[in-house]
Amino acid sequence: MPESLTGLDRLRRFIATATRLASPQALDQTPALEAAFADLISHDDWLPEACTAPHPQYYQQYLLHCDPLERFSLVSFVWGAGQFTPVHDHEVWGYVGMLRGAEVNQRYTRDAGGALALAGEATTLRPGDIERLSPVEGDIHRVSNAYPDRVSISVHLYGGNIGAVSRHVYDPATGQAKPFVSGYSSGSLPNLWDRSEAVRATISGLKA
Repeated sequence: MPESLTGLDRLRRFIATATRLASPQALDQTPALEAAFADLISHDDWLPEACTAPHPQYYQQYLLHCDPLERFSLVSFVWGAGQFTPVHDHEVWGYVGMLRGAEVNQRYTRDAGGALALAGEATTLRPGDIERLSPVEGDIHRVSNAYPDRVSISVHLYGGNIGAVSRHVYDPATGQAKPFVSGYSSGSLPNLWDRSEAVRATISGLKA
């Protein structure tokens, strides 16, 4: 793919690639998908400005695209200074890619009795880094902005419509699970598909 590709063209290309890789039932984690996702987050010229806005109190979860069959969704997470999630799971696989700033990921394990324990040291993602999530391998974690004084943004790819998936938050002290559905922070999507300006530019004599 030519390096001249910029802006929403990158996002459209990734969505097209993910759609081609999907079966009628699902989109599975594959080397080709991870490579396409890694290429997307290695550039920082495509995320719509409306999907970068922080909230003074809560981290934001902006839907960029949901597959019509809900086989996958792409979301930008915008972390205000010092913001963090509750301890939670996902119920679907995912990739987390860091675009701007940095975030800290602390994983947990849960024993047969429901108690939570730290699963190793916390890891820090920086721009270009990717982390895999899998319910089979254990996907309970807490995510926080690594910076107390600036915004960080990560991009998440999930194996379902994550805003409509019934999953769980956990009490770190007791391990008690409570169901939750995250929804999204914006009721509207970026218009990725209005390519009229670019098409007009290729037609001699046609003005906007």
